[in-house]
Amino acid sequence: MFHCGGSGTARAATFHYPHKQNILCDTRYTGTMALRTQRQGKQKHWTLNELKSGLAQFYSEHDRYPTASEVNRYSYLPSARSIERSFGGLVRLRKHLDLKGQSDFRNGEHSKARAQKINARSHALEKEVYEYLCKKFKKEFVHREYFFTDDRRTRSDFFVYDSKTGFCVDIFYPSDRHNLIGCLNSKLKKYGEGVMRQYPVVFLQMNKDIPERVLDTCVRNKKNKLPPGQQLMGWETFQVFIGSRRPRL
Repeated sequence: MFHCGGSGTARAATFHYPHKQNILCDTRYTGTMALRTQRQGKQKHWTLNELKSGLAQFYSEHDRYPTASEVNRYSYLPSARSIERSFGGLVRLRKHLDLKGQSDFRNGEHSKARAQKINARSHALEKEVYEYLCKKFKKEFVHREYFFTDDRRTRSDFFVYDSKTGFCVDIFYPSDRHNLIGCLNSKLKKYGEGVMRQYPVVFLQMNKDIPERVLDTCVRNKKNKLPPGQQLMGWETFQVFIGSRRPRL
């Protein structure tokens, strides 16, 4: 079911992809609704009715409307950036279509629920990694939220004292490849300071749906390479890395 208010007469609107995106679309019908899908090739314009159909299809599948990141991954909608250029963003589009529910997911109940979910997941992941490290190196040699200086900003999630110099572990949970690249760039900036580069650092991504080959590709294709001693790892590679380190006696 698609929830749309208004006078019943749609205002003429067209949504454009830039020429450099080079996208062509097919049309798929589900019930009485025409759904436009994307494939590589020459681009066409997105109409308001096509957007309405795509949003309605998402609602029928998830019982809610998509966030910006979900729009980017959904086959029956253009990118959130394209909607931003053409209509002023998803918030304005939702308001124009008078969609049921919250129009701005960046605040309110949706934002609160998202923050609670992220906090709960972060706590569970940190606990999992902490217990794994303690099992190998013993509790007294695994420090949580290790501060490099007194400003309480230059810190890592864990610092482990091993038989060598020790090493840092900074964990994160990216939602997808795009988010992974953004998180990694942010962490590289943080660990670019001299005081943060005195020990080896593992950037440990904990989304097990992102395979190791994606991490390897991201690192290989980066224009600004990771400095010596800094590595991006998934859980499987991290276990191999930990197996290569000896506990402090």
